[in-house]
Amino acid sequence: MTTPLNDRNIILDTDSYKSSHFLQYPKGTTRLFSYLESRGGKYPQTRFFGLQYILDRYLTTRVTAEMVEEARALIEAHGEPFPYEGWMRVVNVHGGKLPLEVRAVPEGTLVPIHNVLLSCTNTDPELPWLVGWFETMLMRVWYPITVATQSWHIREIIRAALEKTSDRAAEELPFKLHDFGSRGVSSRESAGIGGLAHLINFQGSDTLEALRVARNHYGADIAAFSIPAAEHSTITSWGKEHEVDAYRNMITQFSRPGSIYAVVSDSYDLKNAINTLWGEELKADVIAAGGTLVVRPDSGEPPAMVRLAVNALAAKYGTTTNSKGYKVLNHVRVIQGDGIDEDTIRQILGNLDVDGYSAENVSFGMGGALLQKVDRDTQRFAYKASAGQIDGAYRGIYKDPVTDPGKRSKDGVLDLVQEGGRMVTKAYRTFDTDFPGSLMRTVYKDGELIVRDTLEEVRGRG
Repeated sequence: MTTPLNDRNIILDTDSYKSSHFLQYPKGTTRLFSYLESRGGKYPQTRFFGLQYILDRYLTTRVTAEMVEEARALIEAHGEPFPYEGWMRVVNVHGGKLPLEVRAVPEGTLVPIHNVLLSCTNTDPELPWLVGWFETMLMRVWYPITVATQSWHIREIIRAALEKTSDRAAEELPFKLHDFGSRGVSSRESAGIGGLAHLINFQGSDTLEALRVARNHYGADIAAFSIPAAEHSTITSWGKEHEVDAYRNMITQFSRPGSIYAVVSDSYDLKNAINTLWGEELKADVIAAGGTLVVRPDSGEPPAMVRLAVNALAAKYGTTTNSKGYKVLNHVRVIQGDGIDEDTIRQILGNLDVDGYSAENVSFGMGGALLQKVDRDTQRFAYKASAGQIDGAYRGIYKDPVTDPGKRSKDGVLDLVQEGGRMVTKAYRTFDTDFPGSLMRTVYKDGELIVRDTLEEVRGRG
């Protein structure tokens, strides 16, 4: 019978070929230094986030002799050599704690591309290859960074529209981009860490897993908020002839003074739903109940559907003109959650402006485009060795492929500093430095998480 493997064995969380690298470094290698950077990509700066989760969830795990034996058996059967003595040294000399030091910029920091974001080095001269072993795990920070980065840039687009057209920009902004992405990601863990990456910029989400990760790893009691909302099944189960009763039930169940509730309204015919059902038969009920009705189109071309919905609702419920000269819907709002990405958000906000409506009339729900339609190349992330100590001497390490100059890596013991009002990467040609003026911090050392930021602190850096 096949023996199951330990899901918590962090030795196995690497690429197969890493297990052969302990035999490949020059003899006399006692120190390695690697770093992570965004080498470019879609956005000119990234918002750093998610390393604390990886360190707390995985790298604080204590390696045991049983883990080492399990890993050796699997990896050798897999066709690779295994550094058994080295891993047993981790167990016997270090008590299972990984002899590594990780430095990083504070989470939530906006950093221009082409700069060091985190670094990793070994603290045991017998185990320099550990720095490369955990590249696989540490590199995965590309995902929360990329989600946080895209979410932040979209936030700035929405912020500009609100500041131009709304009297309530500060109050409206945190809830203008709602996370609908949990069902569209590859795993529960992706939903959690990706969903939380979005929440360092916003406070609206339907990804419950993000709240769990936020509480367990970033000290947040309640990281986000949601509202009662209908889906197609809760409307269509009433039958087409009773669509109005389904809507009336939403008012009865959820509308109270000060409340907000959302109702998908295109299960059959969006125009009829707005013009006849919401706009005539149920209008008095909507107003009398005191809550804010949020109508959700869910098909068609998003900019056109939002424009249709806003104009139709304005005709039925009226508008109030704010101090900036833009119209604000009375009693109702619109949320668009189908087909939303950065481009459609720009189009919808542009249409609202042209039509004289405040951006506060519309919110956005973003799913796959927020949490899934990103990859490591969105911001061209790389984790590379840049310095070593060999036979007691410092050696710069870098790659410089003639076939792709953009892949040239940095060399040196790297740090991030502020010079002339901007962030720059500084390279030392020695391991003997205390990093004066550094913007980075030691966040992990010898198996222990040194810095534990709260979500509130992370949010405050953006």
